[in-house]
Amino acid sequence: MTAWSAEGAEKSLCELLLARIHDVPDYPKPGVVFKDITPLLADPEAFTALTEAFAELCARYRADKVVGLEARGFILAAPVAVRAGIGFVPVRKVGKLPGATLSQAYELEYGTAEIEIHAEAFAPGDRVLVIDDVLATGGTAEASLQLIRRAGAEPVGVAVLMELGFLPGRERLEKVLGEAPVDALIRV
Repeated sequence: MTAWSAEGAEKSLCELLLARIHDVPDYPKPGVVFKDITPLLADPEAFTALTEAFAELCARYRADKVVGLEARGFILAAPVAVRAGIGFVPVRKVGKLPGATLSQAYELEYGTAEIEIHAEAFAPGDRVLVIDDVLATGGTAEASLQLIRRAGAEPVGVAVLMELGFLPGRERLEKVLGEAPVDALIRV
């Protein structure tokens, strides 16, 4: 599955989620339209539906753990892990985790960034689903996939609430995921 279809239950899920995502023009800078998910998070029906949809993906891909990307990915992935009965692993900006970590640098439009996970976050062979709010250029998600593999685990896919289809994130991730899917509940 590449994106949820506009049929049946998926259509009503998309409509429910989209109705609670607000566009904020010119934030954080002029020309950018920020997708504010805080109204969705404040609505128990919408947040539960989102959590259930991601938990179903965890079951479908037989995930042992979910990774949430800093920062809104944490908010989405943690309840999914609880609902799916699997572990949650945060991917943080460098310097935010205590103890032994693995880090990965990656390119941004305007420079570089670095993320990290705990070195012992995964058991060998763990099946890991990466969860985030928005797929844009795919840089952070790609770096997280590299970290997961370096830690001895297997990425089984990337799942996002929303994909910005006018940016090349999907293509970037498909190159490194191989057969594993990129799932977007909403594509704008």
